[in-house]
Parts: sequence; C-alpha cells; structure tokens
Amino acid sequence: MSTPVRVVCFDWGGVIVRICREWHEGCARAGLGVREADLGPEHLAQRQSASDAYHIGAIGCDEFCRRLAVSTGGAYTPEEVRRIHDVWLIEEFAGVAGLVDELNSLARITTGLLSNTNAAHWAQHMPSDNGEPLFPTIARLVHKVASHTVGAAKPSQAIYRAFEAVCGEQGDSILFFDDLAANIRAARSIGWRAELIDATGDPAAQMRVHLHTHGVL
Repeated sequence: MSTPVRVVCFDWGGVIVRICREWHEGCARAGLGVREADLGPEHLAQRQSASDAYHIGAIGCDEFCRRLAVSTGGAYTPEEVRRIHDVWLIEEFAGVAGLVDELNSLARITTGLLSNTNAAHWAQHMPSDNGEPLFPTIARLVHKVASHTVGAAKPSQAIYRAFEAVCGEQGDSILFFDDLAANIRAARSIGWRAELIDATGDPAAQMRVHLHTHGVL
C-alpha cells in the first residue's frame, strides 16, 4: 500500500473496552441465574431482530428490553434484561488509553471510533453524576461514528462511508481495528486497511504490532 495511514480507527467493544461475550456472563454480572430454556429458531430470530433495530436507533432501550424478554420465552422480565444490559460493558483494556494518547501526539495521525452500539451504552463514556465517565478513552478520539446515531451498523457499507465523511479520508489511508471478522472483511472490501483483534488476548499489544507493521509507530 502506497498511501500512508492518516487515520487510526477503533471499534469499541472488544477492542477498547472488555464486554460480556455470552448471555451467561451478563447474567452473572447482574446477579441473575441463567434461566433460559433451549431457544427455538423463532426466539433466536426475535432476539436478532431486536438487537439489529436497537443498534441502528430504530427502537429505544425500553422496547429493546421488552423484545429481548419476549425472546427468552418469558424466562426474564424486561427489568431483568435491563439489569444485564446495564452491566454488559466491563472495563477498558489495559494499555489502550495510553496507545490512543501516543497516536494523538503524532501530527500526521488522527484517531477515530466506529462502533455498533446503542444510546444507553453510549452514555456510559460520558461524564456521570460524579463527573467521571465509566469509559473515558472515547473522549480522546477525534472522529466518532456510532451506529445508533447514523442509522446503520457494521458490516453494512453505509456506516463505513459515514466514517469516511466524518474524517475526510478513505481507502487505505484508514487503519481499522475490530474484533469481528465480518466487520474486518467489510472494511477491506472498500479499501481500508483492517486488522482483526482477539478480545480474549491483549488488544493493546496486538494493535501495537499492527501499527508498527503499517508504519504508524
């Protein structure tokens, strides 16, 4: 690739912040047992439909929790689903904030975020009642595109184009990190540099290796 990297773009969950990967993890963090029976195709389709609509801002948190409760076959109430939802984001990965600060110190680089998220989770990176956000690193990123604000979600090409419009760059001048292979494939399909991050490992260390490979650090 002949174009130098000018934008380093991060996914949020699984790259910057550790999240619950499975339903049973969320139940444990919320202090709830795993009560679901085996779900059939209809219930799984309901769950996917609710998640898809929520990520693009088509429904709000209350409706999402109601639909997800239905998708469990009544094993959980909407209030219990909300408890699980509220603790789904766990903590920022060690070293990521420092890496973002290092990138921001480089005059030739700007940073960005491209995330499938929702209004309730998005609010958790903003200052809380005591003035401190739960997840402060997003505030350090220059260009930010969240799925629920643009009405499109990865791996749809539309959200990648929305990020290009915000940052003013396109193609291989953008280096993107995500923890889902489908999202990496979509980014590469429009010419971005994109690298898959293993959320079960050390994302900051993995990204440093890729940043050296791509000539950023």
